[in-house]
Amino acid sequence: MVLGLWLAVAAVSLFWTPWSLWWTDGYHVWQKPSPSHILGTDGTGADVLSWLMAGSRTNLLICVLTVLVTAVFGLLLLAAMLARTALFAQASVVVIDALISLPTVLIALILAVPFGPSVAVIVAACGFGYGLNLARIARPQAMLVARSGYVESALSNGASAASVFSRHVIPNIMPIMMVQLSISAGTVVLAESGLTYLGIGVQSGVPSWGHSLATSVTFINVYPITVVWPGLIITCVVLALNVFGDALRDCADPLSNPELRAVRGRVEASKGSEAEYV
Repeated sequence: MVLGLWLAVAAVSLFWTPWSLWWTDGYHVWQKPSPSHILGTDGTGADVLSWLMAGSRTNLLICVLTVLVTAVFGLLLLAAMLARTALFAQASVVVIDALISLPTVLIALILAVPFGPSVAVIVAACGFGYGLNLARIARPQAMLVARSGYVESALSNGASAASVFSRHVIPNIMPIMMVQLSISAGTVVLAESGLTYLGIGVQSGVPSWGHSLATSVTFINVYPITVVWPGLIITCVVLALNVFGDALRDCADPLSNPELRAVRGRVEASKGSEAEYV
């Protein structure tokens, strides 16, 4: 429900918000919630609800792009670690183990120096860091698949390494990928808030939940209610993304889904009966 509401608000904010984002009223700053401003106003007199609604689409864009970059980059790294050339595969593992120690904030700082704060910096930094984690965590399961009998049989029959990776390795690591990508989606929401607070996230004037949090947290002791709204939204969305990832894993992983195990058992039994009949 939380994720559905997030998508709906992001879509509605494309063409409607209660107040214009650039409407300010210097005589009514830090107002408490009222019928005209449901969540109150910020330090410039702008409507808090309008900025949070507009920020939902920015965070949704960052979340989707980061998940895509993480998935593509992580799979490329995983393919390198499973290369048939042993030296290249071992070198890839060593390089990934070394790079995985770099914190996302440091990567964002390095990128922000030449390119400046932007959504692209957040996506690139988080996609790079989360892709390393995805490849490292999925490697054991991918190694089991790559060394299995049916994969060796496919390779001996002329199947290419790319075909084996796409047809056998990726489907078998999909439950792990789902969990990791859902964690990445939740973590990037937190990362956007932290990086924006540090001044290397979204640019000033671009609505986002991190921007709303960063502009109001300075006055938390005077006007604590303005910090509650973006903090509450971020917390609910991160929890919802984590629960969503766990639900996807339970549906796709035969180890945790008894119905999926039963279906697989019936399919294998059917194949066995057909073989005996032949």
